[in-house]
Amino acid sequence: MSPRIVRCLLAVFTLCVAATVRAEDPMTIAVIPKGTTHVFWKSIHAGAEKAGKELGVEILWQGPEREDDRSQQVAIVQNMTNRKVDGIVLAPLDEKALARPVRVASRRKIPVVIIDSDVDGDLHVSFVATDNFVGGKLAGKRLAEVLGGKGRVLMMRYSPGSASTAKREAGFLEGIKEFGPDITLVSIDQYGGVTASEAMKVAENLLNKHHDLDGIFTPNESTTFGMLRALETAGRAGKIKFVGFDASAPLIAGLEKGQIHGLAVQNPFNMGYLGVKTAVAAAKGEKVEARIDTGVQMVTPENLQEPATQELINPDIAKWLGEE
Repeated sequence: MSPRIVRCLLAVFTLCVAATVRAEDPMTIAVIPKGTTHVFWKSIHAGAEKAGKELGVEILWQGPEREDDRSQQVAIVQNMTNRKVDGIVLAPLDEKALARPVRVASRRKIPVVIIDSDVDGDLHVSFVATDNFVGGKLAGKRLAEVLGGKGRVLMMRYSPGSASTAKREAGFLEGIKEFGPDITLVSIDQYGGVTASEAMKVAENLLNKHHDLDGIFTPNESTTFGMLRALETAGRAGKIKFVGFDASAPLIAGLEKGQIHGLAVQNPFNMGYLGVKTAVAAAKGEKVEARIDTGVQMVTPENLQEPATQELINPDIAKWLGEE
């Protein structure tokens, strides 16, 4: 056998081995949250890891350090696109700022599943999230009920550009206005910011300005915790009816103490789980649903101890993140 033929056979063998190795490499799904600090995002991470283990895919978890760092999140999406991951699961910090990187990934045949908060455009394959307007409306109804249909109310918003919280805020206004003219909205245009400490400062200013306040709504975990801290510091916790959004240990403790009167609770674990499963299905060329509602429930002191509620607010995060 001539040296030339031997070289050709070796080249063919090398290509075959390389192709076999590539075929056996696990699928990679990038999961990119708005941030990584809040319990909400850790629950999403745990759900994503559960789906990854079930499906035999590798989860690449990376998010910006702050939930207002749009440029860092854009860079992460671009990096994952350049790495040619098999799919991207993204919770956009800003519906406009993240539209272009989503478009680029889609054009490179990487399916993008949007979770939690929407993005401009229609190039993502699915939107897996809470119906945020419905959640906000639930919160408005709950606050109106505990107020007896009358009182002076403020809403502290989250952050400009966040589609999910904007819809919650709109839903809240819709829900509370259904109870008629006996509820007065004294402030609805102040933004708490992306951290609990920022939200606490804004909340303190609002409480100082409004001494005759009857009710409060906040649209996410950080604004709810910041407001709770401000109410405690002012000695007004429990004296003002307070409905928030999302669940964490301090917020559940506030509910148990009578300082919070309702929490609209999403299912972030399910959001991460279904987000990854949907991305994997799309990467395999399977048809996926354009919109998947992951649900929202109003948690109150009355239903807090029910088994279904406990399962919702206490997902086994440690098990799936290897923290046991």
